[in-house]
Amino acid sequence: MRFLKGHGTENDFVILPDPEGVVDVSATLVAKICDRRAGIGADGVLRVARAKDSHEVSDQAAQAEWFMDYRNSDGSVAEMCGNGVRVFARYLLDAGLEHGSEFSIATRGGLRKVHIEPSGDVTVDMGKPVVHGESVATLGGHEYPGICVDMGNPHLACSIGEPVAQLDLTHQPGFDTGVFPGGVNVELFNPVGVSRAVMRVFERGSGETRSCGTGSVATAVAAAHLSGDTTGTWTVEVLGGTLTVILDEDTSYLSGPAVIVASGELMLAE
Repeated sequence: MRFLKGHGTENDFVILPDPEGVVDVSATLVAKICDRRAGIGADGVLRVARAKDSHEVSDQAAQAEWFMDYRNSDGSVAEMCGNGVRVFARYLLDAGLEHGSEFSIATRGGLRKVHIEPSGDVTVDMGKPVVHGESVATLGGHEYPGICVDMGNPHLACSIGEPVAQLDLTHQPGFDTGVFPGGVNVELFNPVGVSRAVMRVFERGSGETRSCGTGSVATAVAAAHLSGDTTGTWTVEVLGGTLTVILDEDTSYLSGPAVIVASGELMLAE
């Protein structure tokens, strides 16, 4: 099985090209691939499939040829991944499967339009964030109130009073399972200066990652909420680099680097 490896601000993915729809991506295989010692190592797997052949997104096939079938590193299926979409777009361009500076990608979270910037950065229209009130994350005996944000996948973005660099995110923060019965991605952030935030994230199904695209948008939404705003351009600093989030009245945009770093033949088996 052929694979490629890519990352967006060090949120890394194994890409499995599957234009003929013949690859059986089981949870066991995904977990083995993403194992950082016994496998290739990644935060998740991106299977490249045709939208028209994928029943989950067949309604998007008229607008997008390719479906980003995203799986978390534990093998669980996920609705969306902002950095994953950007890396997926970079692969499609490099492989000659898409051309031009704008095209759309089908995802379980809905259609995502991407734009390739002159700098080479990839910008994706993430859709309008939906705020579902407030909840609380718990970590190290502390409670951190936050904003519940739906980005096609669930987020709890919490502004905290201590530096995020000091947090121990080796274990999943606690959350209200009544609010998030399917689990949640938890962002813990510090607002720093004007329209800027430093963020760390514990992703559902993957653990702490060095970046999270949907989480960066959720963080910008929560930081803007604290400032009394709903629109604007935000810079989100993550462990793996810097992302730009634009919030307007109708949608949100995520922009940053996306690169392919390797390709090869996968020899793992279930």
